[in-house]
Amino acid sequence: MPTYHEAMSTDLSTLTAAAGKWEEMAARFNTLEERYEKGVHGISLGESWIGLSANAAHARFTVTLKELRGAQKEAKAVARVLRDAHAQLIDLRNRLEAIRDDAVKAGMRVSDRGAVAFDTGRLTQDERTAYVHDPDFQQTARTRANEWADKLVQALKALTDADHGTRLALDAAVLDSDPTDGTFNGFNRNPRENPYPSLEEAGKAANMPEDRGAVAQWWRDLDPVTRGVLLRERGDELRAAGILDPLYRWKSPDSGSGPFDVEDPTPRDLWLHAQALGIATTGDVIGQTGASRNMLHYLRGTGDTLDLDVDRMLADDSDFRSKIDNNHVAVNQDAWRRQALAEFHEAGGDRTVVVPVESRTRHTNLESDEWFRAVGAHAQNVSGFVTVTPDAHGGAPQVSLDYQVNVWDRYNWDPGKSTPFADGLISISDDDMGRLHKVGFAQEFDMKGSSSTHRHDLGSPIPPTTTPEDQGREGTRGDVSRGEEKNR
Repeated sequence: MPTYHEAMSTDLSTLTAAAGKWEEMAARFNTLEERYEKGVHGISLGESWIGLSANAAHARFTVTLKELRGAQKEAKAVARVLRDAHAQLIDLRNRLEAIRDDAVKAGMRVSDRGAVAFDTGRLTQDERTAYVHDPDFQQTARTRANEWADKLVQALKALTDADHGTRLALDAAVLDSDPTDGTFNGFNRNPRENPYPSLEEAGKAANMPEDRGAVAQWWRDLDPVTRGVLLRERGDELRAAGILDPLYRWKSPDSGSGPFDVEDPTPRDLWLHAQALGIATTGDVIGQTGASRNMLHYLRGTGDTLDLDVDRMLADDSDFRSKIDNNHVAVNQDAWRRQALAEFHEAGGDRTVVVPVESRTRHTNLESDEWFRAVGAHAQNVSGFVTVTPDAHGGAPQVSLDYQVNVWDRYNWDPGKSTPFADGLISISDDDMGRLHKVGFAQEFDMKGSSSTHRHDLGSPIPPTTTPEDQGREGTRGDVSRGEEKNR
């Protein structure tokens, strides 16, 4: 990333000067092409030279002639990139300067390196005295300075992205796009226009975060057209990286059984642990494998977050599916469709756009016997994106929704309750189960998971239906060691 000083002081006029040189080069290649076509290539076309040698020479001369034409296209493409870069970088630098000027007007001091601080030198004597003796005044000033600093950082990042996008566009302009054209790494005879709305977007598109937790925000910060280009070119990779993930950050609503491993165990705690293990084994035998898996994870005592098998939850619990369809997809689909179509028309109505969407998180219960014991009350939403694709014949665009179902919960025990197992044959109090957490024999943990991707045609009158895939099974019910597997 260029420094603030570099961004403000770099002479961008060199870009247009270089563009002019590349345009001159294209003109010279044109002159050379005309001379070569007449003085060399034309010889192989005349009647005075025929036979195998003439045919071989003609093929080689044709390759060279096409290379000279390609050289002109490549030089013009480089010149276009440089002129676009000049225009866009000037605009972005003007934005950076405007933010700096506004910060100064708001009472800030901006150094040559871009550091922002509250300018106490502009205060009156009375204001300075109040500032020195008022911690709230000082905190407010620091907060405002940080806000302006963040704005400068974002403006500088936009310049950096455009600079990166320029390098990528230049690399693409000079890359031989046809390996079968008779040359090895020759001139680019068919340079492609930048598919992104700007060089800044090209740079942002190439900088997907490595941390999955940051991918969803990166995806949302892109232009709708940029998302459309990326989805077409790298769809599978991006889906796997997490572009459908929600921005919602879940937090446990209560402390459950309290601190972990803070009391000394007793012989009775050993008996409770054995009883809990027996419940988990019984649950696996009678088919409540989800509840068994979660209980076993609790008894292992790691406290690690558990990946919920949301696909199985959808397959097993029809009420869960209904809530997803009605409370998350159906209730939002019209608004999501209008939003995506507005972006489509704003982008010109002739390019694919992709708009991220996410439903409001709701808290509810699972109704099936197994999943009520495994998860019970939980938070749920759907997240994904709406794609608007132009019709090849000028008709109405296609609008579709791709989404995943997200679930969050905390595996803990509520004092004063009891939970029956095995159709009421076994019952153990939540206080006893929570006791295992307190003495360190087990540990409460977070649970979260997302389903496979589902698709719904937003132009269809058919109501949304989240259809789970066939889950299958692995291993045998009696093998409780399968507790870490998703599909048991």
